[in-house]
Amino acid sequence: MRPRRFLPSISLLSAFEAVLRTGSISAAAREVNLTQSTVSRLVQSLEEQLGRALFERHRQRLIPTEAAQAYGRDVTRALDLIQRGSMEFSANPGGGALSLAILPAFGTRWLAPRLGTFLTRNPGVTINLATRLKRFNFAAEGFDAAIHFGADDWRDAGHMKLFEERLTACIAPSLLSEHPVRTVHDMAGLPLLQLETRGNAWEIWFAAQGAAAPCVTGMLLDQFATMTQAAISGLGVALLPDYLADVEIEEERLVPLLKRSVPGTGAYWLVWPQSRANHPPLEAFRNWLAAEVS
Repeated sequence: MRPRRFLPSISLLSAFEAVLRTGSISAAAREVNLTQSTVSRLVQSLEEQLGRALFERHRQRLIPTEAAQAYGRDVTRALDLIQRGSMEFSANPGGGALSLAILPAFGTRWLAPRLGTFLTRNPGVTINLATRLKRFNFAAEGFDAAIHFGADDWRDAGHMKLFEERLTACIAPSLLSEHPVRTVHDMAGLPLLQLETRGNAWEIWFAAQGAAAPCVTGMLLDQFATMTQAAISGLGVALLPDYLADVEIEEERLVPLLKRSVPGTGAYWLVWPQSRANHPPLEAFRNWLAAEVS
């Protein structure tokens, strides 16, 4: 049984979260469509219920305490989770919703073009997608599953391997005409674009070409989409997964260099919290993915 003292009502939490985020009673009142006096009273009621002050009051200003800021982050996550659950239930009252965290490039270029097939075969399932670049806490975020790159090392999660990443070095035709590459030694002097999450990718690629990696001096980027556009613009050579490289090469925006499709630094995985392993939409999605990658 949950003590009621530590389960404030949604109205109290919403008022507190709005004041914390907007920085004022008046702005919060406009956002939640209540009077300023009502919002002020709700915040005071929450303080009384918790037995601690949330704000320091200086004239007309409310300054949140450090503890209140930490509490506010938890409240915001909880309200977001309730909102997401309500939206999913409203969209699909049968409960057939799958909340999936995806990697941006993988989701856009590999998964999205295939999702129509899954939805056609599973008409009762609704898929909600959100991008995440780094791993997160399933319990805090409320996702049913995620697409993960690396190894099968997500803590307290089930794993299903999709495929190993394979990489191809790609260059814009304009840059290649200025700096022809016939052997791996011709790579000297070219800017090599780097991805934050693939720190040793160029070292692995050069080893596959039978050479030692030079000092990498290209731009550092956080997403493949940005790296791809930088390469198309002639800003350097991009080391791209084949599911990205193949499209750009076929459409002649980029040209492959030397040996193509070399083994990368990890694999793509579907991961899920153990508590959701038997969630019917997840089971359907997992079975479909297994067939797709096979």
